[in-house]
Amino acid sequence: MPLVSKFLAVLMVILAIGAFVFVLIFLQFLNVWIRAYMSRAPVSLASLIGMKLRRVPPSLIVDARIRLVKAGLDLATDQIEAHFLAGGDVINVVNALIAADKANIDLSFQRAAAIDLAGRNVLDAVKTSVNPKVIDCPDPSKTSIGMLDAVAKDGIRLLVKARVTVRANIERLVGGATEDTIIARVGQGIVSAIGSASTYKAVLENPDHISRRVLDSGLDAQTAFEIVSIDIADVSVAGVSGAREVANVGALLETERAEADKKMRQAEAEGRRAMAVAQEQEMRARVQEMQAKVVEAQAEVPRAMAQAFREGNLGVMDFYRLQNIEADTGMRKSISGEGRHESPAAG
Repeated sequence: MPLVSKFLAVLMVILAIGAFVFVLIFLQFLNVWIRAYMSRAPVSLASLIGMKLRRVPPSLIVDARIRLVKAGLDLATDQIEAHFLAGGDVINVVNALIAADKANIDLSFQRAAAIDLAGRNVLDAVKTSVNPKVIDCPDPSKTSIGMLDAVAKDGIRLLVKARVTVRANIERLVGGATEDTIIARVGQGIVSAIGSASTYKAVLENPDHISRRVLDSGLDAQTAFEIVSIDIADVSVAGVSGAREVANVGALLETERAEADKKMRQAEAEGRRAMAVAQEQEMRARVQEMQAKVVEAQAEVPRAMAQAFREGNLGVMDFYRLQNIEADTGMRKSISGEGRHESPAAG
């Protein structure tokens, strides 16, 4: 009998301790359990204890489930807990699911969790899908002048600023390119479109042609966004801002080409002048040679006359008449001034 009484006493102590521990545990989770029950999103006490053992904050999971249930969605606590253990932002994903449901966007918890774990803000993506946002092209924080620099076919530099309206593409958020890719592609498309324009006036008169052409190029492929519209916010002719930056690139190129042509023609003219000078020197040398032959021929005249005297072919009177004729001819040349004109050439 004493043994039985001792056993019962020990059993009662154990039951009392167990009941005390149960009461402590129940009291610890009482607030969370009551909040879930009263919100019609009940969570079992065993689940709450398991969360505590897995170092998952029960209040966070319960609050997330309450939000989903109140929004008309139902999600097991195991999925929410698994996302928390994977390092995800539970509240952000839950808010994204609620926002997507209210906007009639098909977004499952698995996709939302994948987007969140990929490092994207899933709630911001849902908001952008509902309310498209506008991004500047180019990014003002990454450029000095905040405008694109493009050159038309006529060589005129244009400064362009565009605003791109984008909507988030939920299906391509995981693995899709970011806003920087959209800005880069739109900038490239605008520069290419302006470069193919015949004149800068066509761009200034119809900037919408540029935006439509860029929009039709499908620049949002493989990106996390869908381009809604591209609007040319500002387009102007670039001014002269420095020695290396001119407004009319075409005129600068034409000027440089004309300068090069002028230097080439000057070189050709210099070559011809040198050839003319050389030819002139050659002709002078030939004139000197001819004059030497004339002098040589004149030196033969007295010899011929002496030979004629010896042979009797020329008399004294004939010689005197010849001298008179020469003197008379010299006098006439002196009077007419022919001698003065010829003397410089002879010299």
